[in-house]
Amino acid sequence: MPRRVIILLSGVAATSLVLATAGAQAQTRATGLRSGTPVYVAQDKPAAPSPSGFPSTPSGVADPAILIQDQNSVVSRRPPPRASKPVQARGLRGVTQRQFRAPQRIVTGLPPAPDPPPPRRRKTAVEEDPYAPLGLRLGNVTLKPGFTNSIGYDNNPQRVSGAARNSSPFSRHEADLAIQSDWNTNELKGSLRAGYSDYFRDRDASRPDGEGNLDLRLDATRDTRILLESRFKLDTQRPGSPDLTASVTGRPLVYQYGASAGVTHDMNRLQLTLRGSVDRSDYEDAKLTSGATLSQKDRNQTQYGVRLRAAYEVTPGFKPFIQGEIDTRQFDQSVDSSGYQRSSNGLTGRVGSTFELSRLVTGEVSAGYQDRAYDDDRLKNLRGFIGDAAILWSPTPLTTVTLRGTSELGDTTIAGSSGTTARRVSLEIAHALRRNLTLTGFANFGRTEYDGQGLREDFSSMGARVEYKLTRTFSVRASFTHERLNSTAQGSDYTANVAQVGLRVQF
Repeated sequence: MPRRVIILLSGVAATSLVLATAGAQAQTRATGLRSGTPVYVAQDKPAAPSPSGFPSTPSGVADPAILIQDQNSVVSRRPPPRASKPVQARGLRGVTQRQFRAPQRIVTGLPPAPDPPPPRRRKTAVEEDPYAPLGLRLGNVTLKPGFTNSIGYDNNPQRVSGAARNSSPFSRHEADLAIQSDWNTNELKGSLRAGYSDYFRDRDASRPDGEGNLDLRLDATRDTRILLESRFKLDTQRPGSPDLTASVTGRPLVYQYGASAGVTHDMNRLQLTLRGSVDRSDYEDAKLTSGATLSQKDRNQTQYGVRLRAAYEVTPGFKPFIQGEIDTRQFDQSVDSSGYQRSSNGLTGRVGSTFELSRLVTGEVSAGYQDRAYDDDRLKNLRGFIGDAAILWSPTPLTTVTLRGTSELGDTTIAGSSGTTARRVSLEIAHALRRNLTLTGFANFGRTEYDGQGLREDFSSMGARVEYKLTRTFSVRASFTHERLNSTAQGSDYTANVAQVGLRVQF
């Protein structure tokens, strides 16, 4: 009985195994599963058979796909269009080559950028004079007008000697204009000034004054320039002047004006300048104390001159030159009030140089000799040394020293005298106590000698000025001046003290 049971159970088990295998095959055909694994799917090598001919490990355990590997399939063995995700059957867990690659690191974002460096601090441009006027633009020309109104006190308005002087308070009104072009080529520059002093107690002492110049440079070529100049000066004569032969009231006017034209040509370092000029002097008639009129038409004259200068630039800051000039002075009246023929011809030669030393000392110095011959044989030739000097020294950024000097030969109407030799020198020291506060001290000395008469006049003045700049537009000015004249002519000496304070407006 037990043997029959065992045989019966073994047959049942075998039959169940055959039926299970047949059912699996039928299900595979019904569901359409592929019968083999695509060639691009990685497969582990089958285990080597054991010596007994049977695998040591069941095939279903070693590779689940082994059951369908040798079966016919309707699925193409070519990889699908997108091989990154292989098609797998239900219940099939194949392994692709992509899964064997090391997974890439996921970058969620770029590292934070470093903080930018702090911006550089821009250097503030240093302004030479923060209180200088800006000017008014007229096209490409800058105009800098200014007006000054002052009140003051003068203890000798007429500049006379002894008890004749009459002190008086006064008011002064002055206007000036600076002109400067801003052109690529050519240049226009100039300065004009006009003033009037009104004395309250002595109306006869009231007088105008003024001066100015206007220069135009035309650049014809790179090396050739045309120079055009114009100038004028308005002054008055003091009552005690030796050229006024009688006692006069008031101060007669003197008009001086002229123009010149020239051309400058550069040949490497050599510079040649040819210049022609015309200057005119007119004298106003004077009123005598008796009420009569003193004519001064015999002093009116016109001067024509031609000048040639050759300069050589040794270094950029040193340019010596040699200059020659001829001129003629023609008086409106051939014979003056004393019966002399004053017209004359002059010949002048001089040497000099412009210089610049380390930008601290700049200027021009020249010296020469002049010979003037008169139409009247009774007047001997007037000869003498002449010269000009203008030196600017800046020992510190706050201090400026200016030295000027001149020596020239002039005319006179004194009987028997050929002319005058005038020498003048001035020194001015300006120091900026603050950027808007400047103190200036000055001194002047001049000597005039009348040839053939033994007459000499020594003039000197000294004083101080202070200027306080409130803004670019407004400033306050104050000054004090002491004047003195010593003359060999009796009754011509005088002293004068002048003090004034005022307000300046500039644009």
